[in-house]
Amino acid sequence: MQTVVVVPTYQEAENIVRFLGAVRSAVPEAAILVVDDNSPDGTGVLAEQTALMLGNITVLHRVAKQGLGSAYRHGFAEVLAGDAEVIVSMDCDFSHDPAAIASLVQRIEQGADAVVGSRYVSGGGTVNWPMHRRLLSRWGNRYTSGVLRLHIRDCTSGFRAYRTSALRAINPTSTEAEGYAFLTELVRRLVRNGYTVVEQPITFVDREFGTSKMSGRIVAESMMLVTGWAAADVLAKVRGRDPNAS
Repeated sequence: MQTVVVVPTYQEAENIVRFLGAVRSAVPEAAILVVDDNSPDGTGVLAEQTALMLGNITVLHRVAKQGLGSAYRHGFAEVLAGDAEVIVSMDCDFSHDPAAIASLVQRIEQGADAVVGSRYVSGGGTVNWPMHRRLLSRWGNRYTSGVLRLHIRDCTSGFRAYRTSALRAINPTSTEAEGYAFLTELVRRLVRNGYTVVEQPITFVDREFGTSKMSGRIVAESMMLVTGWAAADVLAKVRGRDPNAS
């Protein structure tokens, strides 16, 4: 299936060249779209130079750092305007293994509308994470899945594959969340609209180079939005409306 790998970047100069080479080796026929938020360390320039060497790589240069959700909305809009069949989203820091891309795309070929690379299903896991981060992530995902009545154990995983027709139908450009809440918002829309979302086990490896973009503010925003969405669903049910209606 015609696939585009969408990768948001900010301050990833230590990873971008190796990452693009690894993706090209893993899925030689896939196109790659790098969405760079004007990284001051030259990530965008390095991506452009690598694109000239490897081919089939486009670099979208944005004017400033505007957040994960904004970067994905911009990148998805670019891809959805074309004729690709599958969009893969992932991080640039090798926490997501490019060698696993093919297994996600295969699940789309087998009929899924979206595939979440999951740390929290059998066969999945995390490597080099401190215990407090593991507990926070696992608790946050359990809470999110429970209050929103989703069947997904890893709602905040950014390593995913989407059938473009399903992603186009839920209109990701109309989402508002930033950070990891954006990822939950997409899953929520897909499930509410009856699309088949499955999980594929992955091993998440903490980055070796560069700095994580995770912060307490991002975690707090995600939990507040999730709680608000859950409350809105309860209110809709009380008022006699179907909270699963699109």
